[in-house]
Amino acid sequence: MIHKAFILAGGKGERLRPLTDETPKPMLEVSGKPILQHAIDWLEYHGVQEIVLGVGYQHEKIMHYFGNGRPSGARITYSVEGKPLGTGGAVKAAQEMLGKEPFIMLNGDNLMDVDYRKMAAVHEKNKALATIALVEVKDVTGYGVARLQGEKITEFVEKPAPGLEPSKRINAGCYVLEPKALDFIPDGFSLIEKTAFPALAKKGRLYAFSHVGQWFPTDDPPKWEAAKKAWKPPV
Repeated sequence: MIHKAFILAGGKGERLRPLTDETPKPMLEVSGKPILQHAIDWLEYHGVQEIVLGVGYQHEKIMHYFGNGRPSGARITYSVEGKPLGTGGAVKAAQEMLGKEPFIMLNGDNLMDVDYRKMAAVHEKNKALATIALVEVKDVTGYGVARLQGEKITEFVEKPAPGLEPSKRINAGCYVLEPKALDFIPDGFSLIEKTAFPALAKKGRLYAFSHVGQWFPTDDPPKWEAAKKAWKPPV
């Protein structure tokens, strides 16, 4: 099993203002605890022992809440952004902290119950450099949609017109990454979805894991309200 994880928790949550004026987006509460706590609990349930939080906006509040982690849980450390680095730049900046073993990477504002053990097994079986959890949605027109050959992802088609989508599967914001995958991310601001993933797809080293459980993004008010009503904490 994978023992290390990186969680993106540095965003401002502009679309959720005024909720995020005084509270970092991953610290908004669902079912009585912060979104980020749900993610950490689920990682710990799967045996993850070290978690690096990529923080920026109001990072002091996140660091004060979680500290170094609970005595019985994972050890928590922090990679603090001086300025926004994007999904790629944030994990690239934490490269040395993440070491030389495969790790899980998550968007810190999603609620999901991905089976990390099964996902890690798929990643290992395929000898992937990156494995992306995909979820199926009815309307894919606003998303990047995966084109697949078996479990291999060949590309993401951005916001396809109705009837032209290559599948109904989109990126869930959950990855298993080999350290080598970070070599495809430049220093500074970047998006992993636009840098490493297309490069790895061209090399045939980008794979999919199909997630069929809960998945609730919380990046705008309608999604946030839906998550609050429907999310059932798995632990």
